Amino acid sequence: MSWLTEVLRPKIRTLFASREVPDNLWHQCPSCQQMIFHLDLETTHKVCSQCGHHMRATATERLKWTLDEGFTRIELPKVPADPLKFRDSKRYVDRLKEARDKTHMDDAILVASGAIEGQKAVVAAMAFEFMGGSMGAGVGEALVAAARLAVLQDAPLIVFTASGGARMQEGTISLMQMPRSVIATRLVKDAGLPFIVVLTDPTTGGVTASFAMLGDIHIAEPQALIGFAGARVIEQTVRETLPEGFQRAEYLHKHGIVDMVVKRDEMRITLARVIGLLRVKEHSEAPKAA
Repeated sequence: MSWLTEVLRPKIRTLFASREVPDNLWHQCPSCQQMIFHLDLETTHKVCSQCGHHMRATATERLKWTLDEGFTRIELPKVPADPLKFRDSKRYVDRLKEARDKTHMDDAILVASGAIEGQKAVVAAMAFEFMGGSMGAGVGEALVAAARLAVLQDAPLIVFTASGGARMQEGTISLMQMPRSVIATRLVKDAGLPFIVVLTDPTTGGVTASFAMLGDIHIAEPQALIGFAGARVIEQTVRETLPEGFQRAEYLHKHGIVDMVVKRDEMRITLARVIGLLRVKEHSEAPKAA
């Protein structure tokens, strides 16, 4: 064979060979359809630079964006994996394994202890990426653990909600997490500590019907879907057309259900300011030593 086939052709093939390009370099905004480079999306904390749409974030990202460097992830209580031996089109244990392999999380919530702009805080972040953020026994136990830690550390408890509601695969056990999560909020409030809820897209079902609406302060991200039942179900029940933007953060803010709507890039400083104001009030009301 000649040098053309032995030397030159392999070099040409190498030069023009197609290289593998990762498929996650570009993300499309679900609101304006603009393509956004992944590094730009990281810089803006998953907010579209064109239309300002707040895309869904993971629980890990919530903790990273909210807490100062050096925060500590808390190991959460273990619960039975499949108490009802539930099976639909798949076994519940198989669904759990898939979710855990995909997210590298044990359940649909993370809890961390640290500070926000120097202000002590315990932060719990729900993970919609884990089975739709559904609330089962694991989430209920995590909320109680977070509340106890907040009391122990004399720190406010902040919960970022993101959930489709109760976890159907755990049946009544899942529904019992509603009163259990309410108990968690009482632990914090009885200790005189702030309980702050940040409502993100989506916050629905049993989470909305329990601890998510019991905060001392309710903050929502722009255009977050917040409600109990779906709009279509409500329309069929009341037999009326719902107002424009019903169940969105801005509508709830206008009607006094949400205290403030805060953009993601302002969330950290807003939480620090709210904590500072609430703690100053607490200390000013504390009885002075004789």
